[in-house]
Order: sequence, then structure tokens, then C-alpha cells
Amino acid sequence: QVQLVESGGGLVQAGGSLRLSCAVSGTIFNIHAMGWYRQAPGKQRELVAGISSGGTTNYAESVKGRFTISRDNAKNTVYLQMNSLKPEDTAVYYCNRVPDRVDYWGQGTQVTVSS
Repeated sequence: QVQLVESGGGLVQAGGSLRLSCAVSGTIFNIHAMGWYRQAPGKQRELVAGISSGGTTNYAESVKGRFTISRDNAKNTVYLQMNSLKPEDTAVYYCNRVPDRVDYWGQGTQVTVSS
């Protein structure tokens, strides 16, 4: 059974930083592209950062230059370093494969950025 467990969220002031982690089990992690998604209240879930099995990254325009996605294949973990956070980054953050699989969604981790 595949499990993805997100952690590292919290409450931070605008301009601050957080580092999210996603531990993956039950699948061959290193062959899949992975991504971080977020869903703000009243909005659709969106992909904010992706990383291929080989380490190629891409970002949504709204986070480019502020967020960095990385992965540690030895630890089956994907990370999202978030700097210069803005109130509009407030959302529940999830990790999943890219493209996502409906049966892979976890509980997510809440990120709240105060102004």
C-alpha cells in the first residue's frame, strides 16, 4: 500500500521560510516524477513544483524564485523549501506523483502565512 506523509507546515509571518517534507513508502520512489500541490480555501488544487526522476525541476510562476523542490531517493523523500512566503501561499500542501494519482493523496500539511 502506497503512503505519502507530508510534514513541516505551520504558521509563519510574511517573508519567512518553511521546509516541507514528504515521506513515500510502498512504491518504487526513484522512478517517478513527484510534485508538491496546494489547495487554498475555495480554490482548486494546483501543482506548484515538480521534480523528475532525474532531478529536473519546474515551478508555477507564482512561486518561481521563492520555492525549491528537491528529492532524496535514498530516503524516499521529497522536500519543498519555501522562502519569502506571502499570505497568498496559505494553503494545505500535498505531495503526489506527477501526474497525480487519486489514490496517492495524503492528509497534507497546513501552511499559514500571516501578513
